[in-house]
Amino acid sequence: MNHPGYLTRDVERRHPGPGRSPSISLCAVWLTILVLTMSLAMAGCSRPPPSPSTPSATPAPAPAPAATPTPTPPPAPPRPANPDVILATTTSTQDSGLLDVLIPLFEQKTGYKVKPVAVGSGAAMAMGQRGEADVLLVHDPDAEVLFMQADYGVNRRLVMHNNFQIVGPAADPAGVKGAASAVEAMKKIATAKSIFLSRGDNSGTNAAELRLWKAAGIDPVGQSWYQQSGQGMGATLSIASEKGAYTYTDDATYLARQKTLSLAILVEGDKVLLNVYHVIQVSPGKWPRVNSAGGKAFDDFMVAPETQKVIGQFGMEKYGRVLFTPDAGKTEAELGSA
Repeated sequence: MNHPGYLTRDVERRHPGPGRSPSISLCAVWLTILVLTMSLAMAGCSRPPPSPSTPSATPAPAPAPAATPTPTPPPAPPRPANPDVILATTTSTQDSGLLDVLIPLFEQKTGYKVKPVAVGSGAAMAMGQRGEADVLLVHDPDAEVLFMQADYGVNRRLVMHNNFQIVGPAADPAGVKGAASAVEAMKKIATAKSIFLSRGDNSGTNAAELRLWKAAGIDPVGQSWYQQSGQGMGATLSIASEKGAYTYTDDATYLARQKTLSLAILVEGDKVLLNVYHVIQVSPGKWPRVNSAGGKAFDDFMVAPETQKVIGQFGMEKYGRVLFTPDAGKTEAELGSA
């Protein structure tokens, strides 16, 4: 049984009383919904627009390093009318390796092509006397003076020097090490009758050796202990090493071959062991068909400051010491050889 009050409220919900229209209630509901919707819309419009997201800064790529400009090679020299130059030279300039450095420099600088003929200084000057060479590089000052006096050469100029040495077996059977002079050492070799190997080729080295024998008052030619190779300095050193013999050599060739030899330096440093080199152009007055321009170009090249600098550095990188001392512009008197 329902409580009377409950019945009244239930009836009122089901049957609204006078003045309470159902349409009015629905309108109120819809009005409320509309107001709320508009409020939300206005609230959304009043918000500041979202700021655009700032993209993370991307570092600009580093500029590519500038390419190192390729140096422009110097223009090739004009080809000479007569490009072939015959150089008659002592074997020591070839055996030491010096020509292997200088000739390419000369050819690159001038356009000439050099044909080197490495022989003894005497044979080189004989070629000049016959007009078979255009320029000479030699080291026999006494013979060179005679060559010039006979008008076979022009433009004789001092280029460089090194030194001669007496080398031999480390055991030194003749006891020459520590001799007071080179002349005294030669006397000891002769007295001991130890084998001495001469080049015997009329070279500048051979001529210098014979001057020492003469200064010692000894004529060794024909003695059983005095032998001759008839070859250049490199070959003579090799033969002396095989025979356990003494010999006379320039220091540049010995140093270049030292690792292949069983020979020790026994005498050096004496003033008479100075070894001086000159360049000489073969006289076009004697031999009009020689390459006068090419010979003069090589003559000038050998005394040029750039070439002298190369000569003064040659051997340092490989041997730890220079093999030749540049002397262009000096006199033989300044070197102590005149």
